[in-house]
Amino acid sequence: MSGELIKLHIKAYSDANFQTEVANGDFRTLLNPEKYIFKYKVEQARQQGSGTSSSAPRYNRTPPEDLQLEFIFDRTGVLMNYGEPGVHDDDLSYDEGVGIADDVDLFKRVVYNYNGDEHRPNYLHIAWGALLFKGVLTEMDITFKLFKPDGTPLRATASAKFTGFIEDNLRVALENNTSPDLTHVRIVKEGDTLPLMTQRIYGDSKYYLEVAKANEITNFRKLIVGQKIFFPPIEKVS
Repeated sequence: MSGELIKLHIKAYSDANFQTEVANGDFRTLLNPEKYIFKYKVEQARQQGSGTSSSAPRYNRTPPEDLQLEFIFDRTGVLMNYGEPGVHDDDLSYDEGVGIADDVDLFKRVVYNYNGDEHRPNYLHIAWGALLFKGVLTEMDITFKLFKPDGTPLRATASAKFTGFIEDNLRVALENNTSPDLTHVRIVKEGDTLPLMTQRIYGDSKYYLEVAKANEITNFRKLIVGQKIFFPPIEKVS
């Protein structure tokens, strides 16, 4: 429905392929965040020999992106969304006797609590409009801000950081790396030769004999279509 208020939704899974849903592993925000932040980083290796002049940094790796979100928990009835499309009286954030305790407990159970069956926290699928993120919680602070006379908290904010990732099979397909610093496995296709395949991986065909040795290939001139060939990191090829 056009104009309908969509709330940020977190779904917990017990497996890295996001196939097995966690029981009671759904969380929807009472109030949508004002912003979210993606953090990207590129790591550079700056190793330098003693007595040598400075050299250009060398690419090491690109870590997964991080997502930062701030969640608002409010049962004062002040921060109501009443009047917005798709919001009804039963959506209002009134105190139901326990303040925000149940809201915070549900949030922690979904994003933070230890999954006893998997011996780790849950894998999380976070969705809101254009935001679609898969990852795990890495850090969280909860700040309680407003209380009833008996000390029951009525308002809190949770600042959470998540580290993203893509399922392994999809990650490998997307990266399709040809860096000589990585280990590769290739399947021989019609017309492939070992020097040609080595050239594609390392940018130099001179390593084909070392590749043949690593794969125990005695006749590198006659490769078999469908044959699997292992290409080790170039630093380990002498």
